[in-house]
Amino acid sequence: MRSDAEWRPAPSGPVALGADEVHVWRASLRPSPAALARMEAHLGADERDRASRFRFAEHRTAFVAGRGAQREILARYTGLAPAAHRYRTTSHGKPMLDGADGRLRFNVSNAGDMALYAVTLEREIGVDLEALKPMPDGIDIAKRFFSAPENEIFAALPETDRELAFFQCWTRKEAYIKAVGEGLSMPLDRFDVSFRPGEPARLLATRGDPDEAGRWTLRELHPGPGYVGAIVVRGAGWTPVLFDFEA
Repeated sequence: MRSDAEWRPAPSGPVALGADEVHVWRASLRPSPAALARMEAHLGADERDRASRFRFAEHRTAFVAGRGAQREILARYTGLAPAAHRYRTTSHGKPMLDGADGRLRFNVSNAGDMALYAVTLEREIGVDLEALKPMPDGIDIAKRFFSAPENEIFAALPETDRELAFFQCWTRKEAYIKAVGEGLSMPLDRFDVSFRPGEPARLLATRGDPDEAGRWTLRELHPGPGYVGAIVVRGAGWTPVLFDFEA
């Protein structure tokens, strides 16, 4: 998944999802006023209440656009109206569809003005997105959250490579814990990911259960200039399909 050109417009209407496919959608969190009004109409009472409590308009817009796009994307697969979707969360807070096709899995991440939505059938999945920014305290943050092998690699990188490497490592680790579904209850130093410049994205090792790393496939995403992303999916042999969400 190397280039921005691989993202393509989605077909209109229902979208077929094969068992060996993983669909990833990218969406802007700055839609037109008309699109924002349409998406706000999909929201449930709890989402409207949460939107009303944002202090800044830009944060409210991003929340409404993110949840509205999520409902419209899921509707392509479930056949339900966007407003008809109901959600539940696992004990660690991972969102799931409630009362719809139990085979459908999804995960969401947003950063800056963009959101990513990943959808699969019967495969646990995690996606993460980050906006690149200077990280003058990257070494200190890495010491708190990266594993010992990762810290050794990170500290040895040229300073010019550290910003991108930091976010590549971070998104890959976040995508994995989101896929597993344990959230931040899983220590980030319990496993290692690859992140050297030019190195393929991989889950390298998992402490406590050495076979665990082989049960997942980690892929790098290129959501657009200024962003990095990663996706982790249970099992192997799946094909990514990248869509642009048209608000």
